[in-house]
Amino acid sequence: MKLAALRLRQRDGVSCGPAVAVVAGALLDPAYRRELVAPAWFAREQGRVHGRINTVWPRALGTTPMGMARAISAQGAGRGMPYRWRLCHGLWGRRDAMADVLAAVAQERPVAMLVGNVIPRHWVLIVEASGERLRCYEPSSGEVRTTSVGAVRAGRLTGLGFRRAFTFVLPSDLNSNV
Repeated sequence: MKLAALRLRQRDGVSCGPAVAVVAGALLDPAYRRELVAPAWFAREQGRVHGRINTVWPRALGTTPMGMARAISAQGAGRGMPYRWRLCHGLWGRRDAMADVLAAVAQERPVAMLVGNVIPRHWVLIVEASGERLRCYEPSSGEVRTTSVGAVRAGRLTGLGFRRAFTFVLPSDLNSNV
């Protein structure tokens, strides 16, 4: 799928999580993927997903890691791919080997990453890895941007809205590697 060409943007200032969940679901499920060509469907689907995963948590505060794991699991459930969340390990992630993240992406299973500066604020989706390079869907722009594993570990992300990774949401069958 040519994700970058679709320019799929989040529908408002608090729907980065639902946008990431919908795109992750489209990458995991070919039938669901066909719907992405309709921009109106993408906007409606973000609203539907946001309502489903934020039943207790206020929508104005975005999507929690638990909510993101539920959303991606529901989207990929037909393919038997439950997702879980985990913290980015160590100060600024320096101790985080990210082996599970890289393994998931190598198997064409996207990984959601919650980023921020002092507090977590924005979801992006790691969709491809090549050596130290990561390609990430950034929902506020609808672009696929490049960063590096080193930038994730060092808390020096650029082009993804914020500098530091806080949480990863990845397939449950991959063990955390610190």
